[in-house]
Amino acid sequence: MGISRARHRAFLLTLCSLSSLSLLSNPVAGASNSDLVYKGCSNQTSANSGLTSAISAVATSLTTQSASSKFYKTTSSASNSGGGGAVFGLFQCRGDLNPSDCSSCISQALPMWAQLCGPTAAAARVQLTGCLALYEIQGFPQVSGTQLLYKTCGSGGGGGDFEVRRDTAFAQLESGIGGGVGFYATQYQSVYAMAQCEGDLSSGDCAECINQAVQKSEVECGGASSGQVYLDKCYISYNYYRNGFPHGGISGGGGGGQQTSKTVAIVLGSAVGLGFLVICLLFGRNLVKKKDDY
Repeated sequence: MGISRARHRAFLLTLCSLSSLSLLSNPVAGASNSDLVYKGCSNQTSANSGLTSAISAVATSLTTQSASSKFYKTTSSASNSGGGGAVFGLFQCRGDLNPSDCSSCISQALPMWAQLCGPTAAAARVQLTGCLALYEIQGFPQVSGTQLLYKTCGSGGGGGDFEVRRDTAFAQLESGIGGGVGFYATQYQSVYAMAQCEGDLSSGDCAECINQAVQKSEVECGGASSGQVYLDKCYISYNYYRNGFPHGGISGGGGGGQQTSKTVAIVLGSAVGLGFLVICLLFGRNLVKKKDDY
């Protein structure tokens, strides 16, 4: 009987130790930043024999800059392209990525130019979950900054008062992005929304682009419970978590209201962990006291 009780106490002490360690060290879960969202490949090709080396020069420059910046654009010199015109390129990482994750995302996006579009495409655009990388040859036709490039909508409807919640989250999103931050995320009653503009857009142009993205989202996705809308110069995404936000956190947030929610989650997690540690310490003290009584 004494041995059984001792084993039971030992098991509880071990459980307390392991559980406390888990509570203190468990990282926030998130989706992969390198998942492909969409690709855009030009139907035009270039016969310029120097195109490959020009694209390579652009990619090298972007790779180097991604270690210290979240947005960068460059143009290869005419000499790099065999005198047949320059190649323009840029990258942008999601606003909440740290330098290491940004660099990693770009290093995976750049090879996809040739893999997905071929080595002689006049332009290529690769959008991953965590970053964008594109290039185009000089003189390539331009589109409006609010041109819809890609959209995806959830298959199920939000139901109930979801659209009211979503529209409120959108309003917060537009208000936040209008402050000139370029990247903003927020949440309202189980709706999480995020927006980002191309790094060199002015505050006014960014706000207008996001406004257009919101309108297109409402038209294209209707009452869908989730959606992503990518325009040429900006994008928005939203998700409705019907059963509440996931305990592991939400991937892809970081600005505005989302930063507050992360802080709250950390505080709550720490409080739970501290409470559990107190219980374990009281349990241990009780064991010592009982031992002294014997």
